Amino acid sequence: MKMTTLASAVALAALTQTAFAAGPEDTAAQLLDPAKAVQPMQDPKAAVQTMTNLMDPATAMIMMQRGMDPATYTRMAQSGMSPDILKSYAAFLDPAMYAKWMSAGMDPNFYMAAMAPFMNPNMYMKWMMAPMDPRAWQMMMAPMNPNMYMNWAMAPMSPANMNLMMAPLNPNLYGQWAGAAANPATYGAWGQFMNPAAYGNMANPFAAFIPAPAAPAAPAAPAAK
Repeated sequence: MKMTTLASAVALAALTQTAFAAGPEDTAAQLLDPAKAVQPMQDPKAAVQTMTNLMDPATAMIMMQRGMDPATYTRMAQSGMSPDILKSYAAFLDPAMYAKWMSAGMDPNFYMAAMAPFMNPNMYMKWMMAPMDPRAWQMMMAPMNPNMYMNWAMAPMSPANMNLMMAPLNPNLYGQWAGAAANPATYGAWGQFMNPAAYGNMANPFAAFIPAPAAPAAPAAPAAK
C-alpha cells in the first residue's frame, strides 16, 4: 500500500513539474501561432501546462501587449500559410492522440495536476496584485505612445508584410503544401495506409515464395607464404 502511495505521489510530482515547465512567455507565443495553438489539445500534459499558464495573469498581459504589435499578426499570417499548420491539424487523425486522452481520463494523477492551479493560493495572489504589475501599467500606457500608431501606419510598407503579400505568387509554397499532404508522416499512424511500402507483399503475392538474393561471398584472404 505504501509503495502504491509513493508511486502515485511521484507520478503526480512529475506531471505537475511538467505542467510548470514552460512559462507565460512560451504559452503566449504558442497560442499566437496558428500552427502551434492546437498542440496543447493533443497531449494531456501539455493541456495541463497551458491551462496552468493561462491562469497566470502574466500570460494575459503578454498576449495583450503582443496584440498591439502589427508584427504579431504578420507572423500569424506567415504561420497560417505554412504547411506546418497542415501537419499540426492532421495530428487529430492519429488514434494515438485519443489513446493518450483515454489513458489520462483514467489516471487520478492527471486530475490532481489539473486541479493544482486552482488550489494554489499564490495564483489568486497574483491576480490581486496584477493591477500593480509594471507590465499592466505599460499595457495601459501603450495607447498614449505615438510610436505604436506609427508602427501600424508603416506596417503595409514593412518588408515582412511585402513578402507576405507576394507569398501566394511563389510556386514553392504550393510545392511545400503538396509535399506535406503527400507525406505519410503528416498523418501519424494513418499515414501507413499511404505508404506504398506497406503494400509490398500485397502487390506481389509471390514475394513470399521467391528467395532473397544471396549476398556475395567475401573474397578469401591470400594464403600466408
